[in-house]
Amino acid sequence: MSAGGEHLKDEGTPRQVVLAGGIAGLVSRFCVAPLDVVKIRLQLQIHSLSDPASHKHVTGPIYKGTLATMRAILKQEGITGLWKGNIPAELMYVCYGAVQFAAYRTTTQALAHLHPHRLPPAAESFVAGAVAGGLATASTYPLDLLRTRFAAQGSERVYTSLLASVRLIARTEGAAGFFRGCSAAVGQIVPFMGLFFATYETLRPAIVQYEGLPLGTGDAAAGVIASVFAKTGVFPLDLVRKRLQVQGPTRTMYVHRNIPEYGGVFNSIALILRTQGFRGLYQGLTVSLLKAAPASAITMWTYERSLKLLQEMDVAPGDAT
Repeated sequence: MSAGGEHLKDEGTPRQVVLAGGIAGLVSRFCVAPLDVVKIRLQLQIHSLSDPASHKHVTGPIYKGTLATMRAILKQEGITGLWKGNIPAELMYVCYGAVQFAAYRTTTQALAHLHPHRLPPAAESFVAGAVAGGLATASTYPLDLLRTRFAAQGSERVYTSLLASVRLIARTEGAAGFFRGCSAAVGQIVPFMGLFFATYETLRPAIVQYEGLPLGTGDAAAGVIASVFAKTGVFPLDLVRKRLQVQGPTRTMYVHRNIPEYGGVFNSIALILRTQGFRGLYQGLTVSLLKAAPASAITMWTYERSLKLLQEMDVAPGDAT
């Protein structure tokens, strides 16, 4: 086995990988849900914090920073406000984690058979991560859209339940309504996951060799660094995705009632640059990094531990000798 990072990609049966990926997604999502709600609220906020004149016609709340936004949500909506959209998000993270790790494992194993033209380890990780991220994003996108819309709701509810939201979107927006902003999501996740896994697989062997690290924190540290690096590079597409997800007949009913009408990824980027400048593409980046780092650390730590536990559980007592 090479030192380039085949440790993760060759471990476990398909069933073990899917289960470990699902568990990792479930645990990670619950832990970072409040930061996710704060991130979405800041991404949907279109006025400039440095220009009070831009607040003149704003009817919704004005958020200023991560902690202030969290306090405002707690005050106005209670503690449950920080977990809005958690049900579709948990479903999404479980399905996403399972598809992502299964696709990653399958792709890396397929790439390993490209002799004599096998790619370098970092390139293999990039390709496998991009394929896994694209497949997982596309297959779970409707849940991602529902997560965003629930998190965007203020004290006045647009959707009363998950089932009601599905019915309303299907009736008023059709099947295409569940995939608003999907092109931005796939365009974001392919380079993100490619960069993430390439960085993770490169750093992990170097970090885990330090024996003093407790409880597998080498996996977590590699996940944090890889996530911060990848997230910053593709953040504008993540912001555009959120803006596009709340388009449609309910656009003016969320906590931010002045969300402009956007038409496509490139038009959205152009409008944001024209009205808010370059910084407008990075609204919510700080909380996004605060969320992405622990989320990736928890995901990778839980995945590695769950996979190891599942492997141990599948070992027959007679085989352990």
